[in-house]
Amino acid sequence: MRTYVRMRWDQQRVEKEDASRLFGLAEEAVVRTFDAPEALGIRFHEVRAKSALNRVPGGRFGFGWTINPYRGCTHACTYCFARRTHTYLDLNAGRDFEREIVVKVNVPELVRGELARKSWKRELVALGTNTDPYQWVESRYRMLPEILAALEEAETPVSVLTKSPLVMRDVEIFERMAKRLPVSVNLSVPTLDEQAWRATEPHTPSPAARLDAVAELRRRGIDSGVLIAPLMPGINDSPDQVQPIIDRAREAGATFLGGVALHLRDEVKDVFFAWLETKRPDLLPRYEKLYRNRSYMRPEARKQTTRAVRGWGRSTRRAKEGRQSPQLADTQSRGPSDRDLSDEGTAVPPHQVPLF
Repeated sequence: MRTYVRMRWDQQRVEKEDASRLFGLAEEAVVRTFDAPEALGIRFHEVRAKSALNRVPGGRFGFGWTINPYRGCTHACTYCFARRTHTYLDLNAGRDFEREIVVKVNVPELVRGELARKSWKRELVALGTNTDPYQWVESRYRMLPEILAALEEAETPVSVLTKSPLVMRDVEIFERMAKRLPVSVNLSVPTLDEQAWRATEPHTPSPAARLDAVAELRRRGIDSGVLIAPLMPGINDSPDQVQPIIDRAREAGATFLGGVALHLRDEVKDVFFAWLETKRPDLLPRYEKLYRNRSYMRPEARKQTTRAVRGWGRSTRRAKEGRQSPQLADTQSRGPSDRDLSDEGTAVPPHQVPLF
């Protein structure tokens, strides 16, 4: 039987309840709701994690460790690959992923302790590999400043990928870190087309504001790139839709621009196809053909989908080699190749992390 203790606190409601259905996280959790318009109908499960640094085997993504303070994401992007991870908690990949958010409230202290170990080798740590670390609720819990401070003290390189200009709240930390360590703060901008934006990622901040953030990060001397992902056939992949992003990235002085074609695995495919049936039934036959018995498009279809992004890196490489080492300039400036977009996964250059 589930019991509740309710109280008011700073315009928030807290429910103390048995949280055993969040499999593997905690025996008990505090479930908090906020009165803010951005959080109506959303529950935030405060849990205490056992560890913070997650090892990424194989090194194929260019980073060896990740930190994910949150599980689930209020951005509600229809295509988010992380949706399937919510099923590990006995929650569904659809509405639960968007409205039952797990908050690992002790991550900052865990990070500090784990980085203090003698075995820590100061390898690159990526933030934003699962769900967005700067989604709305980070404005309330404010875990990222403490996490970044711990990484800085441990002299650990960091890469961030986000869809939120909230990342600029911590720009002074990134600016300070970048003077001593490899730091990359990247923004995901799948589209500037308002109709496509509001349809596919309904609760994300303005794409234009994300590109403004890239420009300010670069002005402050912080590496910052743009990831146009996912590129979705018939939705946001036309040259007329992609070119404005490329132009704005150039104007911002972005140190990286890449594009990744949509991939749909397991429950994510179910969620996305349900969205197609409701919002874009005209595209259903096309997507059924592209993703029939597949999670990834065939190489020739992927090449067609990412065509508008290809070549951007080659045109900017020489300019960047003047301020970076040749090796870093080569890896950060190029867009994904056919080999990068293999059926086994989605790889991107070092310091650039896939969110989808």
